[in-house]
Amino acid sequence: MAGSPGSGASLEGISLGSSEEAELRREAMQQVLDNLGSLPNATGAAELDLIFLRGIMESPIVRSLAKAHERLEETKLEAVRDNNLELVQEILRDLAQLAEQSSTAAELARILQEPHFQSLLETHDSVASKTYETPPPSPGLDPTFSNQPVPPDAVRMVGIRKTAGEHLGVTFRVEGGELVIARILHGGMVAQQGLLHVGDIIKEVNGQPVGSDPRALQELLRSASGSVILKILPSYQEPHLPRQVFVKCHFDYDPVRDSLIPCKEAGLRFSAGDLLQIVNQDDANWWQACHVEGGSAGLIPSQLLEEKRKAFVKRDLELTPTSGTLCGSLSGKKKKRMMYLTTKNAEFDRHELLIYEEVARMPPFRRKTLVLIGAQGVGRRSLKNKLIMWDPDRYGTTVPYTSRRPKDSEREGQGYSFVSRGEMEADIRAGRYLEHGEYEGNLYGTRIDSIRGVVAAGKVCVLDVNPQAVKVLRTAEFVPYVVFIEAPDFETLRAMNRAALESGVSTKQLTEADLRRTVEESSRIQRGYGHYFDLSLVNSNLERTFRELQAAMEKLRTEPQWVPVSWVY
Repeated sequence: MAGSPGSGASLEGISLGSSEEAELRREAMQQVLDNLGSLPNATGAAELDLIFLRGIMESPIVRSLAKAHERLEETKLEAVRDNNLELVQEILRDLAQLAEQSSTAAELARILQEPHFQSLLETHDSVASKTYETPPPSPGLDPTFSNQPVPPDAVRMVGIRKTAGEHLGVTFRVEGGELVIARILHGGMVAQQGLLHVGDIIKEVNGQPVGSDPRALQELLRSASGSVILKILPSYQEPHLPRQVFVKCHFDYDPVRDSLIPCKEAGLRFSAGDLLQIVNQDDANWWQACHVEGGSAGLIPSQLLEEKRKAFVKRDLELTPTSGTLCGSLSGKKKKRMMYLTTKNAEFDRHELLIYEEVARMPPFRRKTLVLIGAQGVGRRSLKNKLIMWDPDRYGTTVPYTSRRPKDSEREGQGYSFVSRGEMEADIRAGRYLEHGEYEGNLYGTRIDSIRGVVAAGKVCVLDVNPQAVKVLRTAEFVPYVVFIEAPDFETLRAMNRAALESGVSTKQLTEADLRRTVEESSRIQRGYGHYFDLSLVNSNLERTFRELQAAMEKLRTEPQWVPVSWVY
């Protein structure tokens, strides 16, 4: 009996130690999260990297992995001894001398000799010493058997219940005279049930042979209702889990108007600016995607297909469905590959192909720069100045550089920073300026280092720059929030100019030609650079537009954000 208390104490100690270690690990993980806020100043780590790290550590997936790690690291219970039957026999010999004098000793001896107790000890010793027999392997798991081809008669019956007209979310192709499942749409009925797989051969529907016409099979399945029994030859293909891909769309798409899509009913409609999750990219021409807000998945043109369509480049494949395929893969005769033909980089840049942009979801964080884009005279500078005056501790801006001589009343760094023309031209050639121009024989420009200086001071750098500069700023270093200040319609703009003159806010009366030029320039900027905009505000009232801009900046601190994936990885 001396070994029993030791066994109990040992097991209890192991259990308590595992619990304490798990609690310590959880506390350590929380302490790391709490310390992330002070790491940038202490280590010089990039703020965006720390935000991304916090997002990962707070994600349910990582917490689940931590729990799984704790479970795997739990200390295994080990038997104290594997010869308890011998120990009991020794105890019984000692009890034989005490049984006549003590009723308690006699009762203990009787319990230890019970057949059930003896069987329990025998089983414990067998498990502890691992002397039990290992069952023989199942003949069905024989590796030589699993490598054999599937026999022709290895059929499977699959039952599906549906209503007439309901789409199953599955498409077919003809392969070797058989109807084979080409794709299964994510989120569809078949995908949710998990009974059919890509590559399965459809032999019969409700006891009727299906033949080799995919259109007839689609129509038969669409019109069927109630219980539908499919006879199939399984493909036995191992499914793979694709990585999560999210994209921001830069064009409008309507599958009903697409002459290339092999199955219009399976298409997914979206607009420019929509966020999609790509759930399947196995087909080179047609991806499966769904809106991040939810809903069923559908087919969308792949990046490759849409680039070819928009660029009018000779196709490697004839993008028309084959006669024996419905909603299947596209095939055709290979053509000679041609690259984009252009002689001027600037011309190529103006005709940049905008299809999809891969994005990632980030927890709330403060952007380093706020970029206001818009036509001349639309109110960008007024909004910038109001924002800085409203909260000068949070917002700042750059001081422009110029090669002209300072006036008597001007001081260095107040309004302008003055440098020689030679120095400024050298810096322009070295790429140290975000933008620059010449006015009345003098150079003016914004140095990139001046933006870094505002950010280093802990402020959001507010910039009102030309649209071309956004492409330079849109990096992980500056993480800009780009707001397009859109001009209102012509009549509203004319009324605003008249009101500004009457109130004394402005002394410049704009002509109708000036006003029309502003409206046209605003439309041109939106067409050419709209894919860079995070927010568009119509400035029909300066105070209202300012409040909307304030609200948008506050939301960045409280709501998750979708940013280009290049900022994160």
